[in-house]
Amino acid sequence: MALERPRQAHGGGAEAARARQAAGEAGYTAADIEVLEGLEPVRRRPGMYIGGTDQKALHHLFAEVIDNSMDEAVAGHATFIEVELSADGFLTVTDNGRGIPIDPHPRFPDKSALEVIMTTLHSGGKFDSKVYETSGGLHGVGVSVVNALSERLEVEVARGRRLYRQSFERGRAIGPLQEVGEVMNRRGTSTRFKPDTEIFGEEAHFEPARLFAMARAKAYLFAGVEIRWHCAPALLPAGGSVPAEAVFKFPGGLADYLTDRLNAADRIVEGTFAGRIGRTGGHGGVEWAVAFIEDDGFLQSYCNTIPTPDGGTHEQGLRTALLKGIKTHAERTQMKRAAAITAEDVAGSIGSLLAVFIREPEFVGQTKERLATVDAARIVENAVRDPFEHWLVENPSRAGTLLERIAERAEERLRRKQEKEVARRSPTRRLRLPGKLADCTSNAAGGTEIFIVEGDSAGGSAKQARNRMNQAVLPLRGKILNVASAGRDKLGQNQQLADLMTALGCGTRTAYRDTDLRYDRVIIMTDADVDGAHIASLLVTFFYREMPELIRHGHLYLAVPPLYRITQGAKTLYARDDAERERLVANAFDKRGRIDIGRFKGLGEMLPNQLRETTMDPRTRSLLRVVVDEEDRADTVATVERLMGTSAESRFKFIQERASFARDLDI
Repeated sequence: MALERPRQAHGGGAEAARARQAAGEAGYTAADIEVLEGLEPVRRRPGMYIGGTDQKALHHLFAEVIDNSMDEAVAGHATFIEVELSADGFLTVTDNGRGIPIDPHPRFPDKSALEVIMTTLHSGGKFDSKVYETSGGLHGVGVSVVNALSERLEVEVARGRRLYRQSFERGRAIGPLQEVGEVMNRRGTSTRFKPDTEIFGEEAHFEPARLFAMARAKAYLFAGVEIRWHCAPALLPAGGSVPAEAVFKFPGGLADYLTDRLNAADRIVEGTFAGRIGRTGGHGGVEWAVAFIEDDGFLQSYCNTIPTPDGGTHEQGLRTALLKGIKTHAERTQMKRAAAITAEDVAGSIGSLLAVFIREPEFVGQTKERLATVDAARIVENAVRDPFEHWLVENPSRAGTLLERIAERAEERLRRKQEKEVARRSPTRRLRLPGKLADCTSNAAGGTEIFIVEGDSAGGSAKQARNRMNQAVLPLRGKILNVASAGRDKLGQNQQLADLMTALGCGTRTAYRDTDLRYDRVIIMTDADVDGAHIASLLVTFFYREMPELIRHGHLYLAVPPLYRITQGAKTLYARDDAERERLVANAFDKRGRIDIGRFKGLGEMLPNQLRETTMDPRTRSLLRVVVDEEDRADTVATVERLMGTSAESRFKFIQERASFARDLDI
């Protein structure tokens, strides 16, 4: 009997569930199915059409309207566009194109084509490419969405020397199309609208600076159009960054845009690789501008003047063209290091703008932030590759510098990848460090120091003299490679420099990351003689060329070890050079007793307690911080190249010019 009760309870529960299901079905009928007509879906779900109701979405309304005028300009029917922001919050966009058709629509005889376009989703003249070969509007929802989300919108059309006007409120026509009368010397469309506060909030308003930048960008994208800007002075931000009136017309197109955007950015090579391929084969055209820069690269793209911030197939085509051009030129010049270059390395070296004009493009989403047209990759690659290869051939010096820099980026990428792979294989980070490194026990970089010393003997003394908690020691064998006169391939093969870079852990050149530096101070500690000074200069050159940010952030120091030990009885003092020795002997000791002066041949000869007291203990030592005067950066670069570079003649000339100043040579 006990086993039957659950079965009875289960049976009762099933009947209750069926009853609830039947009741639910009875409460959900055809009457519950809502049918949204006209523009009501836009007002209910604006995010589906403009991406939300924030400031970005609000300004997307302007983009939709000006894109229609830009389509007229690109098609060759308009030469100027006027943008005016009034004090009452209304924004007006006017062009001198053909004007929106005002005759009755065949499917809606009681309405003009203008009213159909303004009040009906998926209506417009861009579905059939016979009207527009290329256009930014494709879905027929742009200007109707603006109408739906505006508390008031007014359209004026000048066609055939007649002016027509119609007004709308929140997407609905508040009267029929009116013929105002005859106009002379005017044609095109003027759209005046104000965003609806019910949708965007009471505080919503257009930002002059944002509109100004958007309008200027459009003028750059099509060199044949003139855009006139007007803004009510009362709306302008303080500081004068946005003028009340301006005219944008850029004959250089994207090349002018890129020059304006890069401003004073450091370039790998001078000049801009720019070009424009007109409409061919029934497909629009391609325009590009590429500069090769030291900073992180960027690629800003457009399709039919519409920004595509998420990229797409057209960007893929540009990267492929540049990569193939670089590879081909490397093979032509027999540069084997270029074999490792990938599209990622090229993309990290360019500041570029790309605009494509293609028929019936496919976008991801209504806001058109990513281009999905498969053919766009091929169109752009074919347009750019040959001109780029010609540009490289015609500029061999710049091409060589560019290849060298991109090859360096590839090597840095591979090195960092290798470091990550080693890190995954190693149970702890410490196991990956160089064998000769005596690391400190502190896990945090703050307050820690690494002493770079010459030779195992000095390294042995330094290891005994150090504070194990926060001081590390890395001995190097003899004089390191002169990186100013050696190629990147030799640098990569040099074990001592590889050990040093691994110990520091921060990467080099563009891959340098200050947050990855394992020590707070990097201290070069060499003998107080000519050889020691030479080794120190080689190390400083290495850091200046490969890790300049390490110097700029104040991490690099020179230790100041003594050259002499001066003793009288129980009193011992140390002198770093001859001048200090003479001063101490004259002033710090009793003249009646014997004074013993000993000269250290090197750090390895110093007892650990002597090295600690004179050179390593923060309480008693002296350090020299290495700094670079940024104002004299060009002179610094020239001096390093002159003294440490590949030209022996420059060094010989330097010595000749200063030979008369040499005193007390240590030879």
